[in-house]
Amino acid sequence: MEKNIQPIDPVAIALGPIQIHWYGVIIGFGIVLALVLAMREGDRRGLEKDTFPDLLLWAIPIAIISARIYYVIFQWDYYSQNLSDIPKIWQGGIAIHGALIGAVVTTYIFTKKKGLSFWKLADIAAPSIILGQGIGRWGNFINQEAHGGEVSRAFLESLYLPEFIINQMYIRGTYYHPTFLYESVWNIVGFFILLALRKVNLRRGELFLTYVIWYSIGRFFVEGLRTDSLMLTEYLRIAQTISIVLIIGAVAIWVYRRIKGFANERYLDKGM
Repeated sequence: MEKNIQPIDPVAIALGPIQIHWYGVIIGFGIVLALVLAMREGDRRGLEKDTFPDLLLWAIPIAIISARIYYVIFQWDYYSQNLSDIPKIWQGGIAIHGALIGAVVTTYIFTKKKGLSFWKLADIAAPSIILGQGIGRWGNFINQEAHGGEVSRAFLESLYLPEFIINQMYIRGTYYHPTFLYESVWNIVGFFILLALRKVNLRRGELFLTYVIWYSIGRFFVEGLRTDSLMLTEYLRIAQTISIVLIIGAVAIWVYRRIKGFANERYLDKGM
């Protein structure tokens, strides 16, 4: 029976030679939804309506480029011998940590040029970012990638997963951990936590730092289950190392900003 399981067609729409993949549709949906939510909250917090659209015009392409650069750096043994493959992003090979680095740097420069508070924009965007990440993981599901190690069908059924998820985790004759789902659920839970923390009126910057800590904790544990990790050494996974650094860094920044009085303004305060 299992041999007859057919994976979901990764192509959503085919118009002659033009193919639109579900991966792109899902990522695009996540970006649009994240943008709409950020714009609505930004409007409530006194930002001009075009602030986030203007930011994304720069942040999205830079994030994609930095995600690719990040991946290529840690796969340099291959790409140093195949330089022509470096720009072939459609063949796969981008890293979310690289995208986040590019997006954060772009946002910092953007806010300095616009005379805005980086921490205010980061706080407003934090729930949108983690929601977009949670949605984006379903693109990995369609592509049957970013999965974990081998498991049995009985194990997947014990998680009370829908049949379509179990079937999609049947890859080349073997069932695998749906790590995309673990991270997606973790991120969506984080989204609702961040929404709740808006009402707590944390000090400026602390909502974004909470996002960094929450996402990094989840990513650390999920990464330990994956089979396609970028490796720093034979046993040390890059994403887990980065996650630990981000957790420690976020906590340190949180404490430092409070001690130095850089976090006296609160999320619901007016002003840029």
